[in-house]
Amino acid sequence: MNHPIQLAPPDIGPCKSGNTGVDFVHVLDSGKPGPKVMVQALTHGNEFCGAIALKRLFDEKIMPEKGKLTLAFANVAAYARFDFDDPDRSRYIDEDYNRVWADETLLGPRDSAELRRARQLRPFVDAADYLLDLHSMHEPCRPIMVCAKSEKSATFSRRIGVPGDLLIDTGHPAGLRMIERGGFGDPASPKTAVLIECGQHWEKGAADVAVDTLFRFLLATDVVNASICKFHTRLAPPAVQKLIRVTEAVVAKSMDFRFPYLFKGLEVIRKAGTVVATDGDTTWRTPYDDCVMVMPSLAHVKPGTTVLRLGRYD
Repeated sequence: MNHPIQLAPPDIGPCKSGNTGVDFVHVLDSGKPGPKVMVQALTHGNEFCGAIALKRLFDEKIMPEKGKLTLAFANVAAYARFDFDDPDRSRYIDEDYNRVWADETLLGPRDSAELRRARQLRPFVDAADYLLDLHSMHEPCRPIMVCAKSEKSATFSRRIGVPGDLLIDTGHPAGLRMIERGGFGDPASPKTAVLIECGQHWEKGAADVAVDTLFRFLLATDVVNASICKFHTRLAPPAVQKLIRVTEAVVAKSMDFRFPYLFKGLEVIRKAGTVVATDGDTTWRTPYDDCVMVMPSLAHVKPGTTVLRLGRYD
């Protein structure tokens, strides 16, 4: 099912040439001591609310007042083929860019369009002290901050102050995500990364969330002037942030995977043992009371694809 496209894909052409030697990657240096902060949009080419937010920084010529700020548009090749009639086609070219961040993959012999791009961006990712990865979801759902398996990322998300739902999960079975790479995934390292799912890919509100989260992130990292950040944080923060801990990922075994009804995401299933999916002869049931349905989607279902995560509020 395709959802209405309420957002216009931004023209990022003027952002192509930067100062790094890598297209669509810019390092803004304040010349003063401070953290190295990175923001990435277009991890997936059809998730362009983040690109709208990132372009705001370019259009308004916002610069850091301390440290360095790296701005990157990631899978620009996939984004370039965005088609209003087939919007999911531009998610990636060959493979998911956000599953290739383990050293054995990045430094190995395998080749793909996404691997080539990740290899270009690896030095910037590895140099960052703080990283924000801007995403959106195929199905309508309130925003979620993905903290990977990191308690420190959850703590940092509370400093950012949005969104209301924070997620600590079990990793992704299909491959290492960027926010789990190196020091980001090491509890002993101060390096911290978070990934915001801003809402449904193409709803207007997703861009509003992306812009608001971006400036709250810049405020939390203290690299951009606080008054500028506060001017751009237009959405009311949640009264409380709640943490969901994922206990298991539901991975499709076949193309026969089905949900019993349409989930919208973050529903709480009150009783343990409730059927939430079938996959041929396999039946998935909630393992405990008050089980949270995290990012259920059949949009990209195929054997080996994570189509649902089961979790509980902390």
